[in-house]
Amino acid sequence: MAKILLKGSERSAVPGARILGPANPDERLEVSVLVRRRGQAAMHARIGEISSGKRVAPLARAEYAREHGADPADIAKVRAFAESHGLKVLQEHAARRTVIVSGTVAQFSAAFGVQLHQMSYAGGTYRGRTGGIYLPTEWDGVVEAILGLDNRPQARPRFRSRPAPGNIHRPRRAASASYTPPQVAGFYAYPEATGAGQCIGLIELGGGYRPADLSTYFSGLGLASPTVTAVSVDHAANSPTGDAEGPDGEVMLDIEVAGSIAPGARIAVYFAPNTDAGFLDAITTAIHDTTNSPTVLSVSWGGAESTWTSQAMTAMDDAFQAAATLGITVCIAAGDSGSSDGVSDGADHVDFPASSPHVLACGGTSLVASASGIASETVWNDGASGGATGGGISSFFALPSWQSGLSALKTAGGSVALAMRGVPDVAGDADPATGYEVRVDGTNAVFGGTSAVAPLWAALIARLNSAAAKPAGFLNPLLYQNPGDLRDITEGNNGDFAAQAGWDACTGLGSPKGNRLAGLL
Repeated sequence: MAKILLKGSERSAVPGARILGPANPDERLEVSVLVRRRGQAAMHARIGEISSGKRVAPLARAEYAREHGADPADIAKVRAFAESHGLKVLQEHAARRTVIVSGTVAQFSAAFGVQLHQMSYAGGTYRGRTGGIYLPTEWDGVVEAILGLDNRPQARPRFRSRPAPGNIHRPRRAASASYTPPQVAGFYAYPEATGAGQCIGLIELGGGYRPADLSTYFSGLGLASPTVTAVSVDHAANSPTGDAEGPDGEVMLDIEVAGSIAPGARIAVYFAPNTDAGFLDAITTAIHDTTNSPTVLSVSWGGAESTWTSQAMTAMDDAFQAAATLGITVCIAAGDSGSSDGVSDGADHVDFPASSPHVLACGGTSLVASASGIASETVWNDGASGGATGGGISSFFALPSWQSGLSALKTAGGSVALAMRGVPDVAGDADPATGYEVRVDGTNAVFGGTSAVAPLWAALIARLNSAAAKPAGFLNPLLYQNPGDLRDITEGNNGDFAAQAGWDACTGLGSPKGNRLAGLL
């Protein structure tokens, strides 16, 4: 049977990885097949209007599924091909445009022309592939992504715990402080609202929460525990590890920040495997969830663009476009490793999915407050031995119209005009030295990182939605048209990029002026 290369599916090995041997041919796995959406021209037109700043009425989820979900004929093609190769279709979801297929390594290798190996690298082992995926010719233009053949960890949580006393390298830094999330919301003048009637969706790729910890934490703040629902994606579940420095820290930080600032909102936590397939399936499940119906998503996981395949980034960006048409705001952490994003090749990198032009990318600041309010706020950068806010210029996504004419100031001097998507869009307190008081696995701690900024903004959006009785939706064009409604950060750098008046590649447009933003809506 003639086959063609699936565009953008090419994979490289994890740097430093070596082949241990062929993957077990009898190992069973599940693969997510993403098919094209219907009404592509209409979708592009709608996204164009939204990106121009026009306030477009959001589609209902059922309406989106009818107009832009998968064509039943395309799903039938996938089903027929799967069955012809002995693969089993486990799930079909028209709105998500996803077919989940089960089979063995040997069956998938034959079906898609790949060789799967057991790989070893510094972080452990994974089932991996190199090169591209090959499709039957009748799938040309029908299938847009095939994810899950390779199960390497795709993303990292973007939180940082405060180092132990005596181990903190902080040039030009004042004494450490810590705040409760409601205090931070107060510093940023969040409007009086509770988020009642809203659902905040949290994406988690590991770890879990303990209700007893949540009860202790919220009662300590004088708040009732929010309604928290765990949603299983691809068999993952709420599974606390007992390691506060592991994924539990991310899960608890997200719930506690979002839940304490928007205590009237329901929280749905989507647990998925930490793979490209799991990440995308969690995002699409949340966006098209008709049970919990989140109006805002918070994502605090990511990885440098260079670690993703083109097909995965395109597929996830398509999902964020769907979110924009549904009136869902997506807030994503911009990374905690400065302008390199943790890549050791000496070049600048930005974090994905924060670099998608259809999300609100959230960078980090160091915030010092007094009894009268914010005393100072600068770019979060702990120096070579610590973390720093992510930010820079995408190497994959085109320049969105609302960033036209902007430039990034280089720390070494001079500016670079944006020719591609600039990251981040906004910012908020992220420095562990001025961090958030949390409780994880029975222990009180202080956390920072841009992981805290995504739920900080998500909780603000929930408050705004609740007060306005309508969803804010995709906010970026409106924010860029009204930069005075954010607190401009003009001091500091994240490595290669420096703060400046107006937008910069460290803190975007700045941190929130909550009441001013409420006025925009």
